Order: sequence, then structure tokens, then C-alpha cells
Amino acid sequence: MNNIKPKKLLNSKWTAVTPKNREKHFLVTEVEFDQEGTVTSCILEAVLSKRSSSIDWHDLTNNTRWLHGWQ
Repeated sequence: MNNIKPKKLLNSKWTAVTPKNREKHFLVTEVEFDQEGTVTSCILEAVLSKRSSSIDWHDLTNNTRWLHGWQ
């Protein structure tokens, strides 16, 4: 399980364990918080294609899908 602090999500780098469409490396480009400091939105951008997608930031804690850093 990846330990992630919501405040450090922005600009963090991630590697997909099972790449799709040759997209393996990702960067968190946008994180939005509500007034209580809870993450409401997290946007991942593929480095290769620049395609952006919204993701539940809790999914990044799953080691079977995501690795922290670029590998």
C-alpha cells in the first residue's frame, strides 16, 4: 500500500503497473480541496500522450495498479 499525503499529491509522479495505450508514466497535474482540506478532485496526465483523466486519489494507494515514482 502506497502511503500518500493529500497535500503532496500535486506534481507527484506515478507508474501504471499495467499500461494501457502505451501510457505508463503519469503526473498529477491538478488537485482540488474543499474547505475542510479533503481532496475533491485529482487529475492525472499521461506523460506520453498528454491525455488527462480524473481519478479517485485513493486508487493511487493500490500497489497492484500504481507505483509511486517513474519506473
